[in-house]
Amino acid sequence: MSPLEQDLADYLQLRHSLGHELAEAGRLLPSFVAYLQDHELRSVTVEAALVWAQNSGKGTTVGPRRMTAARGFARYLSGIDPSTEVPPAGLMPSRQRWRRPFIYTPADIDAILSQAQASIVSPLRAATYQTLIGLLAASGLRIGEAIKLDRSDVDWDQGVLLIRESKFGKSRLVPLHPSTMQALAEIARLRDELQRRPKEASFFVSLTRKRLSYAVVGQTFRQLVDNAGVGTDAPSPPRLHDLRHTFAIRTLLSWYRSDEDVQAKIPSLSTYLGHREPASTYWYLSAAPELLALAAARQDTAWSAARPGTRS
Repeated sequence: MSPLEQDLADYLQLRHSLGHELAEAGRLLPSFVAYLQDHELRSVTVEAALVWAQNSGKGTTVGPRRMTAARGFARYLSGIDPSTEVPPAGLMPSRQRWRRPFIYTPADIDAILSQAQASIVSPLRAATYQTLIGLLAASGLRIGEAIKLDRSDVDWDQGVLLIRESKFGKSRLVPLHPSTMQALAEIARLRDELQRRPKEASFFVSLTRKRLSYAVVGQTFRQLVDNAGVGTDAPSPPRLHDLRHTFAIRTLLSWYRSDEDVQAKIPSLSTYLGHREPASTYWYLSAAPELLALAAARQDTAWSAARPGTRS
């Protein structure tokens, strides 16, 4: 096995140990290593990565995916071989546009909740939307998971929600803060007082005594956000799903600021959010400039402490 082939094996093993699914990288990168060896290159250069990526001879998305794989490998190699050139991000951008999430501030959440209380006439409906939005902000649940909750899915003694067969067909337990459980208890009491004969077992109910509709919730949330003046200057309008993004990013930021071992804790956050693999959670590292800066600073510190030498 050549040095580059050994480096690739070590890289794939490291990524796999962090929970990444590497089917595409494992399929593409042996070809890249072979290309480097055929051209008698001992490490990655930007030119070699670009030529290899452009010579895919297939659809328009293959080149950018090849470049992404090569860039990840190059970033790994740069930690052990200073001569490695890491291709810059965006060198071969994909045509698929990435939408930066809107990150709600605590003041934004308060404004939306206040708007629900002030503008929704029905006391039950107002309290339902206040609690639903608060739950999404406090737990990072998907809106579909919150709507799907049944009364029996709330473990009042343990302070845990059962999320049944959510995305990817997985079920999971989601522990909640006592203050969040208290808010759920309050809406449950109001619901049982004002909707004594529900038509369904759902935890959150509509005025028709049925489970909330995703379309109606989305439309109502949009009206609340607009009327509260939240995100009026944002490049993209705030979305309901951005509450989940905000929860994940705020959690990661708190860990970095507290000097926690983020790499060790990301799998637990991934499980909590119901991600299929930690790689989906790592996406949040690039979703907020402040978070990316903290991650980069910590990585630079780690590399400086290691003081890697040049390979022979």
